[in-house]
Amino acid sequence: MGERKPAMNTGLVKELASILTETDLTEIEIEQGDLRIRVSRELYAAPAHAVVPAPMAPAAPSAPLAPAEATAAADAAPKRSGHEVPSPMVGTAYLAPAPGAEAFIEVGKTVKEGDTLVIIEAMKTMNQIPAPRSGTVTEILVVDSQPVEFGQPLVVIA
Repeated sequence: MGERKPAMNTGLVKELASILTETDLTEIEIEQGDLRIRVSRELYAAPAHAVVPAPMAPAAPSAPLAPAEATAAADAAPKRSGHEVPSPMVGTAYLAPAPGAEAFIEVGKTVKEGDTLVIIEAMKTMNQIPAPRSGTVTEILVVDSQPVEFGQPLVVIA
């Protein structure tokens, strides 16, 4: 006879999903003895600019990119001159210390290592993101109040 698996605690799964929604987390995991439950969700951010679709021609269903094609697609991504400052966390990026206040940075502004570039709010905590090096801000890659992901480029410093 096979082992009998314990019944799934759907109430616990629903409670974890509720915590995800309330805290704007994308993933939560708990472990109790032999039981391990992970609940995750994907967040979809609206594009920062209007996207105009290209005319569609009849085509075969798309297939996942092969590794060589994925590399080629990554190579086709815009090349930026300078140092990209990535987001160290998932959250909401703010370009100023308060609504209506002057932005921390602007394109063309010179920053020193340690100057605040943006603030990322994560779990109701405001985290100042410092410049990792001195230089001139050549690009700001996020807009105020934009959700950001871990590793997403925020600013380019040359």
